[in-house]
Amino acid sequence: MFGKQLGLAVVSLLALHQNLALAQTIVVDGETLPADEVTIAPAEEAVEIPESTTLFPEEVAQLTDSVLANLTELELSNISLFSFDDEEDDENSILEKRTLFGPCKTYPGDLLYPGKLSWDVFKLLLGGRLIKTVPFASVCYDDFGNFDQARCNFISANWINNSYIHIEDPTSINAVLFEGGNCLPQALDPTATNCRVGGLPSYVVDARNVAQVQLAVNFARNLNLRLVVKNTGHDFGAKSTGAGSLSIWTHNFRKVQFFQNHRADGGYRGPAFKVGAGVPAFELYEAAHRHGVTVVGGEGATVGVMGGYILGGGHSPLSGLYGMASDSVLSFEVVLANGRFVTASATKNPDLFWALRGGGGSTYGVVTSVTVKAYPKIHVSTLTFELMTTPTVTADQFWAAIRAFFEGFVEYAVDNANYEYFRLTAMGPGAFYFDMGPWFAPGMTSDELRVLVAPLFARFDAIGVDYSPVFRDFDNYRDAWAASFPLEPWGSNFIRQASRLFPRANWEDEAKLNATFDAIKSTVEEGNYVIAFNIHAAPAAGYPDTAVNSAWRDTVMHCIAAAMWDPAAPEPVIKAASDTLTFDWMQRWRDVSPGAGAYMSESDYIEPDFTQAFWGTKYPRALQLKKKYDPRDVFYAQNAVGSEFWEMSENILGNLPSQNSRLCRKN
Repeated sequence: MFGKQLGLAVVSLLALHQNLALAQTIVVDGETLPADEVTIAPAEEAVEIPESTTLFPEEVAQLTDSVLANLTELELSNISLFSFDDEEDDENSILEKRTLFGPCKTYPGDLLYPGKLSWDVFKLLLGGRLIKTVPFASVCYDDFGNFDQARCNFISANWINNSYIHIEDPTSINAVLFEGGNCLPQALDPTATNCRVGGLPSYVVDARNVAQVQLAVNFARNLNLRLVVKNTGHDFGAKSTGAGSLSIWTHNFRKVQFFQNHRADGGYRGPAFKVGAGVPAFELYEAAHRHGVTVVGGEGATVGVMGGYILGGGHSPLSGLYGMASDSVLSFEVVLANGRFVTASATKNPDLFWALRGGGGSTYGVVTSVTVKAYPKIHVSTLTFELMTTPTVTADQFWAAIRAFFEGFVEYAVDNANYEYFRLTAMGPGAFYFDMGPWFAPGMTSDELRVLVAPLFARFDAIGVDYSPVFRDFDNYRDAWAASFPLEPWGSNFIRQASRLFPRANWEDEAKLNATFDAIKSTVEEGNYVIAFNIHAAPAAGYPDTAVNSAWRDTVMHCIAAAMWDPAAPEPVIKAASDTLTFDWMQRWRDVSPGAGAYMSESDYIEPDFTQAFWGTKYPRALQLKKKYDPRDVFYAQNAVGSEFWEMSENILGNLPSQNSRLCRKN
């Protein structure tokens, strides 16, 4: 049907693509760009340039109405499948369009799912940037004809502790459990006998310019395909994958541009960076270091800062000084659900600007770059120490020391803008371990930090625990960050995480603090592995009104819980561990922090009442804007704004929505 109609113009399309690539150049700031960077954007068509900055070359290359007109002149039938959607549909017309496809996103095997020829034509339009999914660990199996034992051994040895290898793969994601773990190395899944695409996308657009993103959005929207967006794949919640879907891989938008005196349309004047969506933290921090400034990002080295991280708010070692990462955003460049490329800033699409700062990724559009404030170079001091039970340190002494540490959270984070990153775990019955790695004190010298922690260490001495503190000084943020934070682990099929934001009010009442501490302590004693942050993201200088979870501004501790199991254990045993996380451990945490929330990017996959937990008072407006900018639900992600109206057709362990199934609208 569709494939036969499109086949009429395959040769002409190839010629068109070659002619555009050979004939065009574009000049930006006096620089002539190579032809292969402009793909299918007509040179004569004007492109809006944001104030005081320029579009990156890959953003100048845009799909436009004149390009579509050229394709129409070549007698390409059904060109509407690649066209924009500029209609302002009312509710009735939206319902009429849904009727054509039914309640579910178009799925492999459906009549309207594209065939091989359709994908081939789409690939031609993309300039070859379409990848048919081959799972990352497929080299460990015979299923895809690429078995390579040496490569398999390397991937197996590096899977968990080397995220650098994953972020360069178009489909590898952290949340492998929720797509069914369909192709893991046998070292992680000894029961596996084959490799399948499973819950990974069927095809990936390796986007290198805006035109390719627009083509993908239009193609997916007009065929009702499930569309996902992947940057580096760092995601606890499987937001960037889905069976049968078309994925837009934004990780190769990797340019960084520094402005010494940026003039933003919202009134900001000062240093700034324009950063491609795919730039990981380690590259951004290096760029800031070269220019003698500081930028706000997370502790994870390979997280794509301008992807889901900043769109979800983004907590940072610098949050005490500068708030959430999204608080520093000056503008976004974004492809909307209708395929149009726009700027969102304080004066251009300001409501979209509000929503993108904290509303979450894969929700309102596909961001290609973000312009953010840069801050002065700062001094940072750090502190590391360990606490553990030993033959001379009892469990009671251990927990007394941890309680002494907890008591200072308001002083450390609120009053001094410090950020402590620590871990708590049980090493066996009655044996426990605590790792402070690191205590991060931006703007403080080690002498000042020693004064701050002196009362705490005096308590430790009185309790009788060993802690061996190590203080360090750094004259810049990049070096302090690089020396302090571990490389974040990658996901597997034997762990599931959840989180909670604990409010300052819990520290201002002795009974509430007792209850909070006991709730955390009791779960650690039962096997919960805790990663936590003493953090306050409401700096004294203020912060903008955005979609960021309102709970963040009252928080003094962000706490992650992790349940683990033997992947070879019987399913009832695994289900019991998974359910304990959500319905037992996390419920204890919710009970002692009623009305608070959780950080969406590091949250429980089946967080109860997730709209309140992830957005608090901001959700009604976030949903209203979702309906405005994406009325046809082109974008969907697990636990994203508007996702409560959708569901997966199958579950894992009885209650975990399986990304290896159909996505359907709820009745």
